[in-house]
Amino acid sequence: MVRRVAVVGAGSSGLACIKICVEEGLEPVCFESSDDIGGLWKFKESPEPERSGIYRSLVVNTSKEMMCYSDFPMPADYPNYMHNSQLLQYYRLYADHFDLLRYIHFQTTVKSVAQRPDFSLSGQWDIVTINKDGEEERNVFDAVMVCSGHYTHPSLPLSGFPGYETFSGRCFHSWEYKDADACRGKRVVVVGIGNSGGDIAVEISRSAKKTFLSTREGAWVIGRMSSNGLPLDMTAITRLNNMLTLLLPNTLVNWAAERALNYKYDHRLYGLKPKHRLMDRRPLINDDLPGRILQGALVMKTNLKGFKDSGVEFEDGRVEENIDAVVFCTGYNGTFPFLPSVLTDGPQRELTLYKTLFPPSLVRPTLAIMGLFQTKGPITPIVEMQARWAVKVFTGSSCLPPKEKMLEVIESERKRNMKSYPCPRTVALQVEYIPYLDFMAKEVGVRPNLLTLLLTDPVLWVRIFFGPCTPYQYRLTGPGQWAGARQAILTQWERLAQPFRTRAVPESRPSAISPWALVLGGTVAMAFVLSKTEITPVLSGAAQFLDRCKMFLKDSWFTLTPN
Repeated sequence: MVRRVAVVGAGSSGLACIKICVEEGLEPVCFESSDDIGGLWKFKESPEPERSGIYRSLVVNTSKEMMCYSDFPMPADYPNYMHNSQLLQYYRLYADHFDLLRYIHFQTTVKSVAQRPDFSLSGQWDIVTINKDGEEERNVFDAVMVCSGHYTHPSLPLSGFPGYETFSGRCFHSWEYKDADACRGKRVVVVGIGNSGGDIAVEISRSAKKTFLSTREGAWVIGRMSSNGLPLDMTAITRLNNMLTLLLPNTLVNWAAERALNYKYDHRLYGLKPKHRLMDRRPLINDDLPGRILQGALVMKTNLKGFKDSGVEFEDGRVEENIDAVVFCTGYNGTFPFLPSVLTDGPQRELTLYKTLFPPSLVRPTLAIMGLFQTKGPITPIVEMQARWAVKVFTGSSCLPPKEKMLEVIESERKRNMKSYPCPRTVALQVEYIPYLDFMAKEVGVRPNLLTLLLTDPVLWVRIFFGPCTPYQYRLTGPGQWAGARQAILTQWERLAQPFRTRAVPESRPSAISPWALVLGGTVAMAFVLSKTEITPVLSGAAQFLDRCKMFLKDSWFTLTPN
C-alpha cells in the first residue's frame, strides 16, 4: 500500500504534488536542491550548474486565469501577464495557504533513485540524498514524483558549426543570459526562434549596435493580446474552438488563422514565414518582435552555418563580420541523471512515457515524471492534473492499461506528431491542451459533464463551453471538488478586468442617431443613386439587408462579450 511519496523538486509542479498527496492522505517528502521554492521561476543573478535559470525581464506568456492552480485563483489585482517575480510571489501564497513548506527539505539533492530488490512485489524505491553538509542519507519510499524539470541541461551544439574554435567573439547559451547589459553597443547574433530566442533578441536589440536573429525554419508570431485587448489564451483556448478545430478541415483552419496573422504583419515580408502551417506547431508568443524588425533594429537571418574569425556565415552564403557575441537559444537536454538508466530506452536515449507521465516498463506504476511535455497552453493546470492522476494510480484508484497497450498508444501518438515535429525528442513531448486535460480528468473522475451542466446549470454551461477553459472547470465535481469553483468561473472576467481599473474613465454616451438609421439611410441613398426607376424593390432589399445586419451584430455581441 502506497503511503510515503518522494517529491523531487519544489517548483510549481512540486508544490502541486505535495498538496495533492496531502489531500489524498499520503505522506509527501519533498527534496529541493536550492534554498527556496519556485524552481524555474526563482531568478538568480548568476547561473547555477544543473539548475534552471531565467532572465531578469522574463514575463509569462500565459495569462493569470489560465495558468493558476485549479482551487487557488490568483489575486484579482495581479496583472494578466505578470513578471516572473510576481509569479514567484503567487507560489509563495499558494505554499503558505496550504501549509506546504513543512514537507520540504531544502538544500537537499537527490543523488539516485533505484528500485528496491523486491520492487516487483512492493513497488518501493531506494532514494539517496545529499544534504547541505555533504552527508548522504538513504530512505525508502512507496512512490516517486519527479518534478525537477527539463530546463537544467542546456544544449549548446558548438561542435556542429565549423570555425567556432577560432571565433574571436563570445558564444554562450541562453541559460547563462540574464540581461542585455553586456551587449550594449555590440553586434550580436541570436540563434533559435523559440520563445526565449524571440524575447532575448528583442531585448538585446534595444541596446546593441545591431542584432541578428538566425532561424532554421522561421515561426508564426502571435502577441499576447487578442481582440478587444483581451489575453490571447482566454479567447483562443475554449471548448468551442477545440470542437471547431476537430470538425473543420485543417487546411481551412490554417488558412483562416494565417490570414488573420498576416493581416497584422506579413510574415513573408518580415522574413518570419516558416515552412509549417500555423496550427501544426506551437507559435512564437512575442509582442515586440515584428516592431523591432520594422525599425531595423533586428534583422532576420537564415540558419547559422559556421564561424569565420570575427564573423559568422549563414546557410544562404551571406556573412556578417565583426560579431561580438552569439547567443544560442537551442533548447535543453531533458536528462534525469538520478533515475535508473533502464528507463531511458527511447530511440534517442530519452524517457519513454505513457501519456508523457508513466514509464510503461515498470512492473509497478509507482514513478511519475511530471511536466515533461510541450503544449499550446499553460503548463501549471496540466501538471496539477498529472499529479491528481498519478496519485490515483499510486493508490490503485485508477489503473493503467497493460504494457503492450501503453506502448501501442505511445507509438501511435509518436507517428501522429511526426507529421508536425520531425525531431524525435520533440515528438514525444507534444500534447493537445484540452484533450489531454480531459483525458486525465476522466481518469481522475473530474471531467465536466457538459450535457448535465446544460440541463441543470445553463448559465455555467455557457461560460464553460464558449468561454476560456480555465482550470476551475476541473474542481466542479468528483474527487477534490472545490466549493468555490463555480463562483471562480463566473467571476473570472471580473478578475481579468481588475488590474485595468486604475483610472476613472467617462461613461459612453448613447449616440443621438441610431446606428440602424445610419445603415438604413446609407442603403437608401445608394439605392437612389443606382436606380431611380426601381426604387421600391431596392428599398425592400435594403430593409431585408438591415434585418440581417441586426441579427448578425446581435449574435456577434452575445458570443464575444466577456461578461
